Amino acid sequence: MVRGNERFIAGAPQHPRQDIERRAELAHIQQPQAALFGCSDSRLAAEIIFDKGLGDLFVVRNAGQVISDSVIGSLEYAVAVLQVPLIIVLGHDECGAVRAAIDSQGPDAPALPVHIERLVSQIVPAVRASAPVSDDGTIDTRLIDAHEVGRVHLRDTVKALLEQSELISGAIADGSLAIVGANYRLLEGQAQRDLVVGIVD
Repeated sequence: MVRGNERFIAGAPQHPRQDIERRAELAHIQQPQAALFGCSDSRLAAEIIFDKGLGDLFVVRNAGQVISDSVIGSLEYAVAVLQVPLIIVLGHDECGAVRAAIDSQGPDAPALPVHIERLVSQIVPAVRASAPVSDDGTIDTRLIDAHEVGRVHLRDTVKALLEQSELISGAIADGSLAIVGANYRLLEGQAQRDLVVGIVD
């Protein structure tokens, strides 16, 4: 993963395992090297930024990489059935969901559509943890560092995944799985490791 990202940063991707033979090889079986849970942002295509091919990554994405039952179920499938040894949780800068969570805490913030509000509400704790709060409990959203909110939210996401999935936390405990939390920089193209849970070979 690191080498593939380095190739992407350098503008020298190899585009491996994307040919007809690879497609035929995977027609009836998959053995991905890792699962990746990331944001749906169109600038964050996992196979491209890590220079991977067909069948290399089991990818789960939603806006803001927020935990849900479908996310946990998908990642549990990757661990229990596909036996991936690694889950990467990938956040990024300039995230629209993070920005929406920050803006939602302003004093005159308009109401969000119900499903967007449910999604954004999972990022709000990271906003509040990162924001200077006045004596009356209000937040000046202009003083909030969106990058810091994204970093805190990434860590909250990994924590929630471990707390809500006995299967995943059990695989961490028995040494068969590790989780890496990373932040992707859109301009540089670099995925920077932020935290590791478990042992990464």
